[in-house]
Amino acid sequence: MTTELNIAFSPCPNDTFVFHAWAHGLVPNAPKLNVTYADIDITNTLAADGEGPEVLKISYAALPWVLERYKLLPCGGALGRGCGPLLLTASGPHAVKRPEKLAGRRIAVPSERSTAYLLFRLWAAQNVTGGIGEIVVMPFDEIMPAVRDGHIDAGLVIHEARFTYASYGLNMLTDLGSWWESDTGLPIPLGAIIARRDLDADAITGWIRSSLQYAWDHPTDSRDYVLSHAQELAPEVAKSHIDLYVNDFSMNLGEDGYAAISALLNRAAAEGLVPAIDPALLR
Repeated sequence: MTTELNIAFSPCPNDTFVFHAWAHGLVPNAPKLNVTYADIDITNTLAADGEGPEVLKISYAALPWVLERYKLLPCGGALGRGCGPLLLTASGPHAVKRPEKLAGRRIAVPSERSTAYLLFRLWAAQNVTGGIGEIVVMPFDEIMPAVRDGHIDAGLVIHEARFTYASYGLNMLTDLGSWWESDTGLPIPLGAIIARRDLDADAITGWIRSSLQYAWDHPTDSRDYVLSHAQELAPEVAKSHIDLYVNDFSMNLGEDGYAAISALLNRAAAEGLVPAIDPALLR
């Protein structure tokens, strides 16, 4: 294994919390990490183009396009319960208040290959007769202001927006995570950690798990690092974000985790939304 490893993950608190120890040389025998902080839309594209670093955080929805070149690691990602994306609309008398009223409307999403968007498309197929109008991709931190200001009819948001959307005067039309859980009984697969297949995946898995365990054992050590990348989030919001998205699945996907990933990607493939995957490549 090389003495240095290139990695790309988001500046969101869950990612910086998980990788803090490794990024700061606190994981024994691990190579130095060269970190690129990038929005999930960028890392999805880098992985699909084959131009990304050796290790990346991507959306599970983007996995079918990259599995031949990258291996899914069983840790470090974002998968859980009660942590799904939200579909938000503005307040006021002309706001969209029922799913069927989304027909023909403009919807903002954080990435065309995000899990949030894939869940939205599966949900919309059941709930929006006549289909959505225009899909507009924009950075996730711009979505809520665009909905609030009337530039977009509804917005699909992820991560810390779950804790802050009310401050923008927005309404939650649906919680796609709750819909998914009630429909399947499975947790929500959001973000995956992948590594190039010519690398030692077991070693990388061990270093990620060591980094996460350090974070759990020393929960305040990463505070300054997390907040410096948290896009001006209040400390209590950053902590809520970590508490929700960093969980047992972050240490080990386990059978429920792999079942959730398979269910999402197989259902999406059946709808023609993603390429079919080879189950043997998932593990």
